[in-house]
Amino acid sequence: MRTDPEADCTAALEWVEEVLGGPVEGVRRLSGGWTSTMLAIAAGGHEEVVLRLMTNEPWRTHGEPLTTRESEIQRMLATTVVPAPRSLALDAAGERCGHPAHLMTLRPGVIEPQRDDDASLSRLAELLASIHVIRPTSDVRSYQSWAWEAKFVVPAWASDAVLWEDAFALLCSEPPTYDPCFIHRDFHPRNVLWDRGEISGVVDWVEASIGPAWLDVAHCATNLAIVHGSEVADRFAGAYTTMTGREPQPYFDVMDVVGFLPPPGKQSFITDPADLARLEERLAVVLPRCQ
Repeated sequence: MRTDPEADCTAALEWVEEVLGGPVEGVRRLSGGWTSTMLAIAAGGHEEVVLRLMTNEPWRTHGEPLTTRESEIQRMLATTVVPAPRSLALDAAGERCGHPAHLMTLRPGVIEPQRDDDASLSRLAELLASIHVIRPTSDVRSYQSWAWEAKFVVPAWASDAVLWEDAFALLCSEPPTYDPCFIHRDFHPRNVLWDRGEISGVVDWVEASIGPAWLDVAHCATNLAIVHGSEVADRFAGAYTTMTGREPQPYFDVMDVVGFLPPPGKQSFITDPADLARLEERLAVVLPRCQ
């Protein structure tokens, strides 16, 4: 469950004042933030910075490793071409802020999830390719599947139970071999910022991992399919394949779709019937490609 979205941030703002060396002059809540309260803060005469407060469960319980990972990854990315925020300060255990907290720079731009033209999809693919060629200079964990066995339950809204059962059966087999690389692990349009028609930032690095490049492609494609349909998702994946020469690995597309199902007893964060229908349609497109 999520905590009160109006959680008390007083202690956190006092910490920001100490870090930046001046009083808080303005605070605004940023959109998104499924796992966290995200605040843009002006303080001490500095340009606005971003404060992530891990206020929402179950992420708050794991907030210390998540915020620590994001800080370490952002510091590593500071020497690369990837337009990521830069880590400024960390209160991973929440000793000062009351919640695990990470302070970082604010990237310019806004999310534009409505973009589905070829030029925008190519820019997304190019950004993802630039992430995948990074050679980590620090230890990065191995990826985790979000398609846990506990999720292998045909959803009540499904129109094709056999389709889901076949997907669960596939995921009980070993994944294909892959060349491990650095991956964002939660790459999708709502974690990409645009400014005057160009990509200006990619955010939310708490899940960064070493894993299969196609899992990043699959996650972005699934998100695109939920909003725009599978044709747009395939155009993005095709742009990435053309750009990198990497062959598709549809096993990971299936893994990603199933990962959107909630664990038993939990509510899905996707509730719109049309979005759920497009999620199932995506599974119907990618599952036959595994044969």
